[in-house]
Amino acid sequence: MIVCHCTQISDHEIKAAIDWMRTADPETIITPGKIYHALGKRADCGGCMPLFLDTMRHCDNLGVAPPILRAKTDIAKDTHHEGRRKGHRLSQRGAAV
Repeated sequence: MIVCHCTQISDHEIKAAIDWMRTADPETIITPGKIYHALGKRADCGGCMPLFLDTMRHCDNLGVAPPILRAKTDIAKDTHHEGRRKGHRLSQRGAAV
């Protein structure tokens, strides 16, 4: 199946690149950028990235997943504070004159 239409990358090529990188260095963290580089290509429009990442997630030989591939927890999905602690605004801290 073609994953990236701009560069004509298939799911088989992604899996082969992951296998190759894992064989070359068992401890490496494999990212989409490393896969593009290993295939001698560059990302173009980025429209393929959700399918590209999904293909990577389903590869048995991926090993340690970079943060972009890790599943979000339910807590992270429901937070709307962008990781800021409560009271991060000056108006919420009180006026210290």
